[in-house]
Amino acid sequence: MTLGLLWLGLTLLGVLQAQTPDSAPNLIPAPSLRKVPLKRNFQDAQFQGKWYVVGLAGNAVQKKQGDSKMYTTTYELKEDRSYNVTSTLLRDQGCDYWIRTFVPSFRPGQYTLGNIRSYPNLQSYIVRVTATDYTQFAMVFFKKTSANREYFKTTLYGRTKELGSELKNRFVRFAKSLGLTDDHITFLTPIDQCIDD
Repeated sequence: MTLGLLWLGLTLLGVLQAQTPDSAPNLIPAPSLRKVPLKRNFQDAQFQGKWYVVGLAGNAVQKKQGDSKMYTTTYELKEDRSYNVTSTLLRDQGCDYWIRTFVPSFRPGQYTLGNIRSYPNLQSYIVRVTATDYTQFAMVFFKKTSANREYFKTTLYGRTKELGSELKNRFVRFAKSLGLTDDHITFLTPIDQCIDD
């Protein structure tokens, strides 16, 4: 039950496929954070707002043709410089919301999951903004350790539902630089329900 709730959260975060440790023995190893760029001079106020999740890549992401629907993630900056983060997606013909807090680390653009103790088996959770121009796109890296297994993913955010091929290709190159293959990279199908509210 606890593992199921954890995976529900992961699905909301990025359409990750639920797998038990026994069913996913060959995960691509998570890269060291030294290999993951951090946006220089990150501007948290400019980053806040609504982002459409255009692409996903990760060691637990599996490419599915037509099954992966676009969702949104909204970052709301609080006075303490943390973000309230709300993901909104369509699930079973209804709108589903997942709200959490990203707490800033000592490095601007890097965050940890607030209230991590409320997530059983979750040992660590890091969020790192790797690239953004604030007005069109962003690439964000996520790395978590759960039940002594490391999972990672990167997302391609857009301020609109469509991004040009140059940004998509840049995202694919970045994902592959982390050791991922084409089978672990997917672009989501734009929808109108829930995410345009």
